Parts: sequence; structure tokens; C-alpha cells
Amino acid sequence: MAKPPGKPPGKPPVRGGRDLKVRVRTARKRRLSSTLWLERQLNDPYVARAKREGYRGRAAYKIAELDDRFRFLVPGARVVDLGCAPGGWCQVAVARVNALGDRPGRKQGRVIGVDLQEVDPVPGAEIHRLDFLAEGADRQVKDWLGGRADVVMSDMAPAATGHRQTDHLRIVALCEAAADFAMDVLEPGGTFVAKVLAGGAEDSLQVALKRAFAKVANVKPPASRADSSEKFVVATGFRGRPGSAA
Repeated sequence: MAKPPGKPPGKPPVRGGRDLKVRVRTARKRRLSSTLWLERQLNDPYVARAKREGYRGRAAYKIAELDDRFRFLVPGARVVDLGCAPGGWCQVAVARVNALGDRPGRKQGRVIGVDLQEVDPVPGAEIHRLDFLAEGADRQVKDWLGGRADVVMSDMAPAATGHRQTDHLRIVALCEAAADFAMDVLEPGGTFVAKVLAGGAEDSLQVALKRAFAKVANVKPPASRADSSEKFVVATGFRGRPGSAA
């Protein structure tokens, strides 16, 4: 089990002195793409910082940077993390919403992570094995929370096919499903955060989110690699599902 992280991540790491780049020799039976990936990992300051600070991956800094800007992980908030493996986003949420209750004078929040696969326990979070697309999943999550959520967030991405257009359509479909789920479980005023690609949310999804939320932004946090096409849609001020009386 990874050690509990220290202080919540904030600003990106500052690198001083000589910028020494690690180069990886191409090994027999290792493809060039694998060698380049390994080299990138070894030279990534966010990867190094995640190891130092006890986070389960560099993705923790993405949600931290989004929260630094939009302020949705507040003490007392009830958070649902869809596709939570390996648990980095849950770690950040636990610290910021005070899910452990270790910050006197602050409200204590709740963090529920769900995933199709088993996930190592995250101190302060409740991890469940669940397909959020299954019938009744929204009711199950609300039962676990004892009510509705203040934040639904998702860093999910389908397995890449290598075909850019196909991958784009698949991640948009996943984001649409996550948004649909969020509209079923969010409290009025709640926030939805999800990974998208390229120019951000697809037009149809963008329209649906703008009807359901007060503000919608497509953002690339500093922790996202420059050569990555990922962005994140951040929808705040949930007003209710369009066409719903509730």
C-alpha cells in the first residue's frame, strides 16, 4: 500500500541547477515506443514528485490544479470518483474535503471511489467495485453517500485503439455517460469534472452541460503533458437535468 500523501499537491515542482536528462538504452525485445515512454517517465518532474509525496501517479496533480482554479473540493464536500483506479484523485480529494476529519474546525467530507477493477484501499476514501453504467448504479451511490454528491469527477479513458477518430468518439461517449450519471446524483450547485480530448467537450455534450450547469470550461492543467491531446471539462453550478422538474 502506498504511504499516505503529505500536504495536498499545489504548484508544479521547481527544477533548479543542472537539468540532467536520463536516457534509456534500447534493450533487446523492448520496442522503441516502450523505451521512449520509459525515458519520458524517468524525466518527468511530476512522476518524481508523486513518488516523493506518496501519490499513486502524476494524475493527482491534474485534479489538484483544477481544484486550485475552480475550488470545488472544499471541506465537507461529498465526492464521487468514477473509474478511480489507481486512486490518485481520491488521495487528493480526501485531503482537500477533510474526509479523515483530521483538520479541526473544518467540516468533514466524504469520498467514494468506484471502479470495475479492484483498487488498493485509500485512507479516508470508500472504494467500491461497481460499473457506474449498470442499472441502479446511481441509486447505489446515493445509498452509500446517504444523499446526493457535491462533486462527480472522472479521469476515465477507454483503452486506446491507435485510431485517433475512434479513440476520440469512445472517450466522448464515456464522458457523456459520466455526465449523465452526474446529473442523477449531484446536488444543486454541484460540480462535474471529466477528461475529454482535443478541443474539449463535443458540441452535443457541451450544449447539454451548458443547459444543466451555470458555467462550463474546457481546461488543460499544467500537469497534462504538452504532447497530450487531453483536456478536462469543468462544469460548475448544477441546475438540474434539463427537462426535469426536480
